[in-house]
Amino acid sequence: MSDELSFKAKRAILIFFAAWLAMVVAAPLILPYGSVTDLSGRSGSIDNSDVIGQMDPFSSIMYSIGDVNCHQLAERSLFLNGNQMPFCARDVGIFIGLVVGMAAVMVLSPRFSWPILFIMAVPILVDGGIQLTGVWESNNALRLITGIAGGAAASYFLGHMADRALSVRDSKKDRTENGL
Repeated sequence: MSDELSFKAKRAILIFFAAWLAMVVAAPLILPYGSVTDLSGRSGSIDNSDVIGQMDPFSSIMYSIGDVNCHQLAERSLFLNGNQMPFCARDVGIFIGLVVGMAAVMVLSPRFSWPILFIMAVPILVDGGIQLTGVWESNNALRLITGIAGGAAASYFLGHMADRALSVRDSKKDRTENGL
């Protein structure tokens, strides 16, 4: 029973991640070509309300979420349809990695291992961590790749947590039904 529930939970997570990624990609595609070119700002603040206020409601929501949660530096962002995406290249990579990683977890059903999780997370930790020190300036291709690895690591962990949570739930249910 828990295997079926775990699969359903992972499928729900995958659907959520895929829908989120589709919305992030759709936002710059539905805007007029070249209408969003530099959203550079700071994470944790609203820096671009003037530009975002001129967008359609859907794009406005997506770019507002990006504005609050991402620095949106133009030189660290990808562009679609001549428009800067609502999140930086590393964040987009994370979103891709969440989708690809959860799909892989569902298909491969890997046995969880802390060392494997650590190995999957190392690229984003090294690239992002060293960049934070100012010693190294990453590029968008590397940010995207390390983001994908980090997102896949997060999905690997979330898949494990779904398995654990639902197996604990089933074992409690079994003990209750057996009068233990």
